[in-house]
Amino acid sequence: MIRNIRVNLFTVTAVLICVGIIMIYSASGIYAWEKYKDGFFFLKRHLSFLLFGILLAFWVMCVDYRKFRDYAKPILIVSVVLLFLVLIPGLGREVAGARRWFRFKFISFQPSEFAILAIIIYVSDFISRKSEVIRGFWQGFVPPVSALGITVLLILMQPDLGTSVALSAVVFIMLFIARVRMVYLFSLILTSIPALSFLILIAPYRRARILAFLNPWLDPHGSGFQIIQSQIALGSGGIFGVGLGHSKQKLFYLPAAHTDFIFSIIGEEMGLLGTLGIIILFIIFIQQGLKVVKHAPDKFAYFLALGLVLTISLKAIINIGVSCGILPTKGLPLPFISYGGSSLIFDMVSVGILVNIARTGEYP
Repeated sequence: MIRNIRVNLFTVTAVLICVGIIMIYSASGIYAWEKYKDGFFFLKRHLSFLLFGILLAFWVMCVDYRKFRDYAKPILIVSVVLLFLVLIPGLGREVAGARRWFRFKFISFQPSEFAILAIIIYVSDFISRKSEVIRGFWQGFVPPVSALGITVLLILMQPDLGTSVALSAVVFIMLFIARVRMVYLFSLILTSIPALSFLILIAPYRRARILAFLNPWLDPHGSGFQIIQSQIALGSGGIFGVGLGHSKQKLFYLPAAHTDFIFSIIGEEMGLLGTLGIIILFIIFIQQGLKVVKHAPDKFAYFLALGLVLTISLKAIINIGVSCGILPTKGLPLPFISYGGSSLIFDMVSVGILVNIARTGEYP
């Protein structure tokens, strides 16, 4: 059984990656030629990120996962420092009003992706060490929530509300399963709602996204443009699609066709069957990941695997939901498929850790 889970995780990840390679070239080739005079520009960069991610995945597979527990606090501190440094003009790269990246010649690095992994490792270590006092307020609830709060605050300053909400949801679920008192969690959630509403109201572009989500046709050439074009792409594909490479929406109609809205291009070119295939692949990934969680050899491994599976599954759900218009627009990539350096690399690292845990798990 242990071999089957590892093989299944490898296989489903490999299939998703292969789909991503094909669709990134299909969705970005014309745009890349128009902007860079190289139709393979994004594909070549994606392959380089993928290669680096695979190397890191194999490295974390070979390292005892318990080592992450030993360095949980230093990893968290490094992630917080990087989140702070990226906000400094001259160090962090600003794109479209957001300062989220470090730029090193031809390589970009998004520290928030590293911070997600760092928080999951820290919270997993904390829960495993403090299980006897986890239901206490000062000893069991305040430390992980404080670490999360500092990280989320720095991510919000970039600004990146979507990643902050997704990371908070993952940590809350981990704490809920760790049996932190419900009154503490619900109190924090209730107090977070006004703060979340305030963050949406003070930012015009966030208000526009919510209004576009409720009715994109109120501003079809502005805030509702992406949702409308995404739905046109999905609807145009029908059951079997218009054929690989024959998308019309990627011809400068649908923004971010190779990143945030690549699922829509899959729907247009490969149809309903193609999108259902992608969803089934993610369901299989989640199922196999939860098997790793269920048979984890210790509490740290249990919560570490749980956090990683939750992160990948939540990103997939949000991306697909945004593409279909059932969630407000948020720039979260589709794991293993969308073009995106840091996200792809840390998704591969997550798979490597899951396989590492599966290799040492307790299976009947």
